[in-house]
Amino acid sequence: MANVYEVESDKLVKKTAEKLKEQNIPKPAYVDYVKSGAGRDRPSSDENFWYMRCASILRQTYIKGPIGIAKLRVRYGNRKRHMVTHPHHKRAGGSIIKDAFDTLEKAGYIEKTKGGRVVTGKGKSFLDKTAGELLKVKGA
Repeated sequence: MANVYEVESDKLVKKTAEKLKEQNIPKPAYVDYVKSGAGRDRPSSDENFWYMRCASILRQTYIKGPIGIAKLRVRYGNRKRHMVTHPHHKRAGGSIIKDAFDTLEKAGYIEKTKGGRVVTGKGKSFLDKTAGELLKVKGA
């Protein structure tokens, strides 16, 4: 059986985002208007940003779980350019990550534990099946 380690991450995240969108995972109203971090621009007209971020968080939790919001803020952060000094790393905003965790918990893909959030059996199965579909397409 295929797992997430056998496929390319960008293809897996895109396919998972499509599946999450088909499942009507609720999207917060504010996501289209806020920046995801201090060094980022406002979101473009990309309607899939929320689903891509949820899929990416689900994959990161699968690989590095148990994981919390603080580590993901560093993971999704970037370099912010300053006028005079060199660019410095800034962490991403935490509200989008927290809301993604909450949404994925309601869907049953992630659960909260004492050490952080981990992927449930349903979440592992969902990602592994998606990876298997990508391998079938690649092999065919």
